[in-house]
Amino acid sequence: MSGKRSGEKVGWTGGWMGGFLWVFVLSLVFFHQRRIGPGFSGLLLCAAAVAAVMSFAPWRHPSTPYWKLMLAPYGVFLAAVVWVFWAFGGMKNAGLSWWNLLWLIPLLSPFGMMSRRKWAQHEGRQPALPAEDADPPGP
Repeated sequence: MSGKRSGEKVGWTGGWMGGFLWVFVLSLVFFHQRRIGPGFSGLLLCAAAVAAVMSFAPWRHPSTPYWKLMLAPYGVFLAAVVWVFWAFGGMKNAGLSWWNLLWLIPLLSPFGMMSRRKWAQHEGRQPALPAEDADPPGP
């Protein structure tokens, strides 16, 4: 990830990959428990997450709004939520009710905050200087 805006690229990739780390770890736990079906399907979800994050990265589609690019990783994330309920035998076996799904609402906040932003909007922009490095206002 060399070149311009490498911090943003690391943020996109690392943030999404970190968000799917629980699926990978839980898949390993299922393999350890000799539950091959949930373990293997979890690894497939991890592979789908990596593909979605890398394929729909904003620097690959600079003129596409972020909200459209986030649909694929969010789709895989919601599939992972369904997967974990399936793997544990449903919501009742997991000790949850439908009200617990309200915790997913804050996860959707980036759709509102970044709805119309595009990668290309910030391509040629210079980073802002800290206040002490800025030139003082003229007389």
